[in-house]
Amino acid sequence: MTADFAAARLNMVESQVRTNDVTDVRIHDVMRTLAREEFVPPEKRFQAYADADVEYAPGRYLLRPREVSKLLQAVRPLEGERALAIAAPYAAAVLEALGVTVERLDGEDLKTVPGSEYDLIMVEGAVSEPPKTWLDALAPGGRLAVIERDGPAGKAVLYIRTEDGVGRRSLFDAMAPILPGLERQVGFTF
Repeated sequence: MTADFAAARLNMVESQVRTNDVTDVRIHDVMRTLAREEFVPPEKRFQAYADADVEYAPGRYLLRPREVSKLLQAVRPLEGERALAIAAPYAAAVLEALGVTVERLDGEDLKTVPGSEYDLIMVEGAVSEPPKTWLDALAPGGRLAVIERDGPAGKAVLYIRTEDGVGRRSLFDAMAPILPGLERQVGFTF
């Protein structure tokens, strides 16, 4: 039996994206055609459109369609902008389809950024807090979308670089696995 991924994509957009206040039709259009199943190993392709985080590499997950679409809408990507996708292969492909130039960071060391002056940084995973290197890599007006998690629950947040520094705004409750190496570091206490 062959999976009908085209129908699954349409169902994903209609039931997990549009119903969660993602109103940017450009994102809908891309997500309806972009083969999400190509970003996960063959044995997990049946999970690609589920309301679940799907592991594509050890400790790395595609965000649930709701979370990734809401984060993409929050950064308001514009054609011609420059982005960094951190552990975010699916989000990177969506951004490229929207006309954004994307660099990818998906190695062992996610804290070392390969450049600077990014208009937007997109992360498909949770962190206890974003590394300073990510915030420093934002261009003036640059946006960083990430899920922050300290415990079982998380919050999607948007950081924006302004003339006065970097501002932070909570967006919505979100859940995602914490990226390896970006957990809260616990020190010794008496």
